[in-house]
Amino acid sequence: MTKLALVTGATSGIGRAFAERLAADGYDLVITGRNHDRLADFAAAHTEVNVRTVLADLSTQEGIDSIAQICLAEPLAFLVNNAGVAHYMPLADLPADKARELIFVKVLAPTLITRAAVPGMQERGQGVIINVAGMIAFSGPAPASVLPRRAVYGGTLAYLVAMSQTLSAELEGTGVKVEVVCPGVVATEFHERQGLDLSAVPRMSAPDVVTAALRGLELGEVVCAPGVEDANVLDDVFRADLTAFGSQSPELAARYRAS
Repeated sequence: MTKLALVTGATSGIGRAFAERLAADGYDLVITGRNHDRLADFAAAHTEVNVRTVLADLSTQEGIDSIAQICLAEPLAFLVNNAGVAHYMPLADLPADKARELIFVKVLAPTLITRAAVPGMQERGQGVIINVAGMIAFSGPAPASVLPRRAVYGGTLAYLVAMSQTLSAELEGTGVKVEVVCPGVVATEFHERQGLDLSAVPRMSAPDVVTAALRGLELGEVVCAPGVEDANVLDDVFRADLTAFGSQSPELAARYRAS
């Protein structure tokens, strides 16, 4: 029996690379995006599997709800929350409509779409959920000299990391796997749409990001960082997180007490 995968933001870059790899692995696909022609072109080029195209704008509640409804109704085996927008700018310069779009696409959409997919996966005792974030999720402590500043964008990716880690723990023992993949700079149209020319910057390919994500699942990774050679670096970060979490006390810390 052919398994079904749903990929958001599947018309270019990492999303398209995921869709191509899953099609090659024999998955029937539901692919979503905002570009009708690109969706149609992908379906026409991948007749070896059943490809259903869904035009949806995940910066709107209507678009999110339409994809969530599919996740509720269909026996999804694989979900990739990839859709994204950059909007690299400081919070004070970020127009309200762009802030709203960013939060809808990178926080609200993956949350509600995943929420819709999880019960069915739990009932079937299997499933994979991959959230696409980025290494910027770990850039919060960076000093002001590190550019570009992007408070909201970085915050949305950090949310995806924390949500994926916590959801993975919630679903332990159910047969449902959760992973968040955090690439660095990738050779896609993503930055060009923001007017950023990164052609001179070494960049990973989108297929390599997908290769890392799928291998990371086999390795049991919840956080996959395709460009980080030493996995102990991430382990150290997460151990430090848990140390901070476990160090809390109901008593006011000495440094906050009046002298």
